[in-house]
Amino acid sequence: MNNLTIKELIDRYVSLSFQVHKKGEALIKGQISEELTNDQHYILRYISQTKECTSSELADAFEVNKSAITAIINRMADRGLIERTRDQNDRRVVYLTLSEEGNTLYQSCQEKIEQLVRSIITQFDEAEISQFIHTYEKLALILGKMKQEELGE
Repeated sequence: MNNLTIKELIDRYVSLSFQVHKKGEALIKGQISEELTNDQHYILRYISQTKECTSSELADAFEVNKSAITAIINRMADRGLIERTRDQNDRRVVYLTLSEEGNTLYQSCQEKIEQLVRSIITQFDEAEISQFIHTYEKLALILGKMKQEELGE
């Protein structure tokens, strides 16, 4: 590939990435905005999938400072969406789990998001969506490796 082609591809990628991310986030926010922020939804999703975690795990998973996660967790705990449990052996360790109310809200929001995503992906044929997911997973893998290299891991 020549440099002009590479520059054009980079410009297209950056433009499309921005459009897809912003429009996708806005559509998701439109589905759940009355109940949760997008960050709160992602946190509920993470805890739902892991069953329990710590604030440090969330900060690592979302690549943000622990203080940012703590602020969000405090608001969610105040709303009764997340429960905190201290480790029996090390009182400094606090595990986060979904409360019954948090799980119910997460499931409700997840259904709305699944309907939204279904309405999008059904506009592609099976081969297109399969190839897209495969390519997107490959991109995530490449970015993950680059991030690890950047951190010197």
